[in-house]
Amino acid sequence: MVRVLFALLCFLSFETQAQTFAIDNYKGKVVYLDFWASWCGPCKESFPWLNAIQKKYKDKNLVVVGINLDKEKSKAEGFLKEHPAEFALFFNSEGDLAKAFGVKGMPYSVIIDKNGRVVHSHIGFNPDKIKEYTTVIEGALK
Repeated sequence: MVRVLFALLCFLSFETQAQTFAIDNYKGKVVYLDFWASWCGPCKESFPWLNAIQKKYKDKNLVVVGINLDKEKSKAEGFLKEHPAEFALFFNSEGDLAKAFGVKGMPYSVIIDKNGRVVHSHIGFNPDKIKEYTTVIEGALK
């Protein structure tokens, strides 16, 4: 499964509401890809932590990328007024990126290492697991 996903990631490029998401743009970086939606309660909890890790590890080549899956961009924009994102955002109401990554719940997070390999994924956000998430990120950054 990981090998198939790695092959997919090498060529991943999607048009997302006049934006292009291409994994190649992040070559040599660790990517924390976070799928979220305005109606997702745990997503509200995760944004302060996502902002913090982006700030903490930015100089060590971590890039946090949020992929919003709301059907109406205005709902996502309302969410962002209350829960600002200090990381890259893409809007993908079509859901093709979520389908490509096999998103099964929200939020859904994927950590991709510097070589484009998926090293971790999880559904939901649990503050009790922040240490676990951080350990995976730090391992990928080495």
